[in-house]
Amino acid sequence: MSQIAQNPTLSTIQITPELGGLLAVPQGNGPWPAVVMVHEVFGIDDNMRAQITRLSQAGYVVLMPDLYSRGGARKCLTATFKALAAGTGQAFEDIEVAKALLTARPDVTDKVGVIGFCMGGGFALLLANRGYDAATSNYGMLPKDMDAALVGACPILGNYGGKDGQLKTSKTQLDASLTKLDIVHDIKMYPDSGHAFMNPKQGGGPIFGSLLRVTGAKPNPVDAADAWARIEEFFGEHLAEHVL
Repeated sequence: MSQIAQNPTLSTIQITPELGGLLAVPQGNGPWPAVVMVHEVFGIDDNMRAQITRLSQAGYVVLMPDLYSRGGARKCLTATFKALAAGTGQAFEDIEVAKALLTARPDVTDKVGVIGFCMGGGFALLLANRGYDAATSNYGMLPKDMDAALVGACPILGNYGGKDGQLKTSKTQLDASLTKLDIVHDIKMYPDSGHAFMNPKQGGGPIFGSLLRVTGAKPNPVDAADAWARIEEFFGEHLAEHVL
């Protein structure tokens, strides 16, 4: 596992005239491996800023495209979930453009990974066979037809909560499919955690946040620390030519 560095430089950028994003660049000497980060359902909020900072501290240039750029979360949420369900659409096009911009940077290596949280974790799974060297899904929705969606995928790491009502069987299902497809993988279920357990603070704001806590979707710092250690080791093995 790599040593955590000082805070990276965070910049809000325009990936295209219509698509914004958040870029994190480590302090120190590159080049660095690249990682595309796909945000959770609440968009690029304080939790996602903390997650991109955390990963970049470990020695990665990370770009998180704002999938709600074309009108905000209310307008774009339905379209983004439709794209996730279909495996195609504007959201996938935006992520691909973000990846192209990221990998063209002179301060990155030829290794690129993808990581997602919640909704973004579902995207990370579907992107695993689209030109990435490693993928991490943190409590991401599983593809409807996993065998078809994941064939030819890069190595996959997964972190799921045993108290996550909709996803508590994800480890069993992913293990079975990825083993069948002979894909390198490491899926872990945390029995004491619910959805979004890796967030440093309660997501959803004052109204939705209270409802989410009732369902068990709340931070678990102990399990989050373990999940991050797994991510660092996994990306270090498959992406990093040098880490801090």
